[in-house]
Amino acid sequence: MSEQTNPQPTAAPRIDDDPAAMDVVPTDAVRADSSTSGEVQARVNEDPAAMDVVPTTLGDPSGPSKGRVTLVHLYPREMSIYGDLGNTRCLEARLRWHGYEPNVVSHNPGDELPDGIHLVVGGGGQDSGQARVEADLERIGPRLVSMAEDGVPMLMICGMYQLFGKAFRTVEGETLPGLGILDVTTQGNAKRMIGPVVLSTEFGDVVGYENHSGSTVLGDGQRAFGDVRSGFGNNGEDGKEGARTHNVIGSYLHGPILPSNPKLADFLIAVAAERATGRPFEPGEIDDHLADEARARQVARLTKKN
Repeated sequence: MSEQTNPQPTAAPRIDDDPAAMDVVPTDAVRADSSTSGEVQARVNEDPAAMDVVPTTLGDPSGPSKGRVTLVHLYPREMSIYGDLGNTRCLEARLRWHGYEPNVVSHNPGDELPDGIHLVVGGGGQDSGQARVEADLERIGPRLVSMAEDGVPMLMICGMYQLFGKAFRTVEGETLPGLGILDVTTQGNAKRMIGPVVLSTEFGDVVGYENHSGSTVLGDGQRAFGDVRSGFGNNGEDGKEGARTHNVIGSYLHGPILPSNPKLADFLIAVAAERATGRPFEPGEIDDHLADEARARQVARLTKKN
């Protein structure tokens, strides 16, 4: 195994210096024909629903459905600014390729969670986005905690990973209480940890891209999602990345993470499908050779010894 590679953190861009730092990154859900991210942000301001997860026909299978799986994406408007909607798109498509019917639901502040949730995902956002969802997350928190304890699979990326922990302390000193599903605590910093990442996990090598100023520390006995082979991970010091409790996985990895790591996606799908149907997961045949080759090349490039 190659030694962990930790580049130096870079200074966080100041919003006063670069207003575009707050712009929303376009995804499938924002069909932008503009050439500037500022115009995209203006469109989202006029129509916040543009960031909702709109069901698509990605991966339409032939033949009868093996069952209906309900997937909830938490706060797509506030907490999906780094392309994390791609995780929902990936799960939606792979569910269809495996022969299941995905029921994709966007949860925004004030909405009621549907019954019969089988899979939950959440993404990254600015500190301001975390503050905007804090009250609603507290409201629905007890149900999320109960679902997590019951084994519902969940994938929380970056900002939502932090809010699923015990607490997030901003650079300004404000403390945002978390749900405590994951025994982690995060401290905001003036410098960011940015760059490609390679992890060793139970799902094999996992690759992604991190961009966070929060420094996260695992509590005693808290299981990490993976061991860092290249990149910063939770804090750039302890060689750990993310956290896992039951079937809840928290991670800083964008990319988005799931299209690049199909085994991780299918783990979440398998657990969700079994809960939805009451039967063992029945996988379809999916050709993942391009994703596997791309991941292998990234692992080789980032972990080779100088």
